[in-house]
Amino acid sequence: MRNALIRLVTLVAAATAVAAPAVPAAAAAGQGTAFKPLHWNINGYNWGGYAATGSGFTSVSASWTEPSASCNSSNDLYAPWVGIDGYGTSTVEQTGVASSCSSSSGSATDQAWYEMYPANPVYLSTSSYPVSAGNAISASVTYAGSSKYTLKLTDSTEGWTYTTTKKLSSAERESAEVIIESPTGDYPDFGTLNFTSATVNGEDLGAFSPAALDPSSNGITEAHTSALSDGGTAFSDVWQHA
Repeated sequence: MRNALIRLVTLVAAATAVAAPAVPAAAAAGQGTAFKPLHWNINGYNWGGYAATGSGFTSVSASWTEPSASCNSSNDLYAPWVGIDGYGTSTVEQTGVASSCSSSSGSATDQAWYEMYPANPVYLSTSSYPVSAGNAISASVTYAGSSKYTLKLTDSTEGWTYTTTKKLSSAERESAEVIIESPTGDYPDFGTLNFTSATVNGEDLGAFSPAALDPSSNGITEAHTSALSDGGTAFSDVWQHA
């Protein structure tokens, strides 16, 4: 087992709005919002969880139970996901579940998605790939060679698996992450999210001495990431503040 070199990365926020891709009519509100590389600005940064850095990453995976999210405003949006790249690079190859509060109902809507950033996110049909609070989710991203990545998302409670393979020539494979993210910078109250079975390159996430991240805004910590447990394969993110 090897430890990847941890680098302190300083990034400048240069995010711009992206148009929503063509998605099924059943897709939830908030579609088209990009889950971007980690960026810092004067207000803080919007990633929580763990990021391993180094080179030649080939896979990342984790499981979680989808929490129930309570909306504080219609701008609230967050997602647990796994991915390669994004922590110090300009691409992210990722998949997870988004919880959006932008629907007219005022309650959070869960929706499966994947993204090969900087391409637009692709939100899966909620009729074919439903997700609800309490569901058991597992996700993985695997380098398939020749600049191709296989993204796999499973909801074992609903009994479905979605797998796709996409090409991204500019991806560098210099980080691997198990993350929560709010592209809007506003987290709904998700309580506690427990990640388990977190692995990188087929080894325990902890073997890579990953950097722990707490998302913050205007000097306020929005969620707290716990220490790694269960042999370096598990941790929790706990909501702190709207």
